[in-house]
Amino acid sequence: MKNNILICILISTSLAGKAQDFTKDMGTAKNAYAAGKLEDAHFALQQAMQEIDIIIGKEVLKLLPLKMDTLTSNVKDDNVSSNIGYVGATIHRSYGKTNKKADISIISNSPMIAAINSFLNMPMLGGIMNDGKTKTVKVQGYKSRLEKQEGANPDLNNYELQIPLGSALITFKVDACTDSQILALAETIPLQQIAKLIQ
Repeated sequence: MKNNILICILISTSLAGKAQDFTKDMGTAKNAYAAGKLEDAHFALQQAMQEIDIIIGKEVLKLLPLKMDTLTSNVKDDNVSSNIGYVGATIHRSYGKTNKKADISIISNSPMIAAINSFLNMPMLGGIMNDGKTKTVKVQGYKSRLEKQEGANPDLNNYELQIPLGSALITFKVDACTDSQILALAETIPLQQIAKLIQ
């Protein structure tokens, strides 16, 4: 209930700039429904939901750290886009420059959630798919999948960390690091606050 109230407050204050589009889409949906044009009503509601997903995505970007260790965020490259089919949004922020980079992507209503959760929660499946480069870890209490990918430097690798949050998936990639370094950086991501907004 508390989360719903927070989301309603967030949406109502954030919609001020987009109130015309949201109000127009809701009015179109209501009129189309009253006229028995259910397909048009459905489309207008999808448009309104898409606007809300974009607004929530922009609020999530505000929660992400501006700096991770020595990596500064590339705020000018921040991006929030609606997912295909108007379900959810993709939120993206990058950190660092050429020699060392990090990247966060958050996909709400991710189609990958079922597969990741199966890997994390079914030891037999996790064992079958384990090639020695993948392991299950916990980040801030959330079961996550860490995958090592070979890097240019033999002492440092590239890592990808996948953290499921309900129906959303956070993918965090860091180049030229160790597994302990990516996990330390992941601790700076406010997962609980993000989960409250996107679930």
